[in-house]
Amino acid sequence: MDTKTEKIIHDEARNLHEEILKKHVPSLDFPIRSLDNVTYDKKKGYFEIGDKVKERTLSYNTVKTFAQTIRMMALSYEIVKKNDIATKREAYYVSKNWGEARFSEQPESDTVMDDIEAHFRLNREKLGFIPEEKGGDVAGKLVVIDKDPATGKQLQIDCTKFGSGAYSIPNACEELKFETSARFILAIETAGAFQRLVKHNYYNLANCILISLGGVPTRACRRFIRRLADDKKIPVYAFVDGDPYGITNIYRTLKVGSGNNAHLNRFFCVPQASFLGVTPQDIIDFKLKDATHPLQEVDIKRAKDALKNDPFIKYHKPWRDAIEQMLQMGVRVEQQAFAKHGLNYVFEKYLPAKLKNPAKFLP
Repeated sequence: MDTKTEKIIHDEARNLHEEILKKHVPSLDFPIRSLDNVTYDKKKGYFEIGDKVKERTLSYNTVKTFAQTIRMMALSYEIVKKNDIATKREAYYVSKNWGEARFSEQPESDTVMDDIEAHFRLNREKLGFIPEEKGGDVAGKLVVIDKDPATGKQLQIDCTKFGSGAYSIPNACEELKFETSARFILAIETAGAFQRLVKHNYYNLANCILISLGGVPTRACRRFIRRLADDKKIPVYAFVDGDPYGITNIYRTLKVGSGNNAHLNRFFCVPQASFLGVTPQDIIDFKLKDATHPLQEVDIKRAKDALKNDPFIKYHKPWRDAIEQMLQMGVRVEQQAFAKHGLNYVFEKYLPAKLKNPAKFLP
């Protein structure tokens, strides 16, 4: 049982109760979760939440949201006290017993859950809430040491022993331990690229650990990579599509976190990550011009917004130069574009060529 989390919630409830007994209007404040309220310090390596807050005060207009917030806190307290868990979807359905405080749609429930997480500066897993999505897939030179939930007996999971499959990262990975002799972690955006490398045992060839991000990496996936990289002191190289989304959403979130979760980025980011590719320069160096796609309006807007507003991109000149180059070229490129030169070109030629000089990877 997490007595610390239980006490934090209990103390907040007691404070609210005391304010009500004093006939004061109860209120809660929450940090504003956006890029406008974050700072980036290269030494720390992640986005930090700023000082801007929003206050939720009990009033005629806010009574329902305020009640929902308190009920969600109470649900978290019950879950933690029982050493149980609830998915975000289950939490939404529990609210159907809350009368007029029930949620109409799950996005409302998710927003209140996020507010509580930010208010307490505790990740939602500590509050007993877990996501629905899986955490990512792992293959390669890694043994994950877990425990049997029924017996508590130690389990050793060899990530080279899944055949054509892979080990799935669990939602909670704080208690995991690791054994590895790998030289680096390769974090891969697409399931297709990951599967090709797994099928051909690239992890043996390069002595590495392969992790499928599955798009924007989940918090569990980021936490797993962070703990593994910290524990074993090995570098993390990101291999994603060469487009504004891959750079500013997938990679940036992996490395420094997001504005929406800036209150927790110190746990859910991988500051030691660097960008292997695909870069705009790779299009030239590996003759991929005829395997690219024109930038769409949404791509151009995302790229320009990053140059103007993203603290991470603004800080690093190499990233500003790379995005400007992409805009000048007017094209984006996918990981699978290397198939132009042959289905296995990506691990026979591209990755070995890039890995000769990691110092040149984008920050």
